[in-house]
Amino acid sequence: MISTRDVIIQTERLDAAKAFYGDALGFEMTMNREHMLGFETGSFRLFVERGSSPEPVFEYEVADLGEARAKLLSLGCTIVEEDSTVPRIYLRDPFGLVFNITHA
Repeated sequence: MISTRDVIIQTERLDAAKAFYGDALGFEMTMNREHMLGFETGSFRLFVERGSSPEPVFEYEVADLGEARAKLLSLGCTIVEEDSTVPRIYLRDPFGLVFNITHA
């Protein structure tokens, strides 16, 4: 498992997020899709997706999603959101951190 530079947040107000992160803060927009925006901030890439989760999500790449999922669940993580079409799995670790695992 290795971390990426990606941090994901969710909001139902993508237009307001685009104005704030792109116009007000001046981050370069690197993605502009119907359900997700991406911004280059320097140290990390910020992705804003349509949704209602109030907390930032960090991302880790794994070689095998199924194996990593099983191992993390056995270690006390819980699934927050899972979407096999992306594919991705949002998990909460035993200490409260929410993170995404995705295929490397």
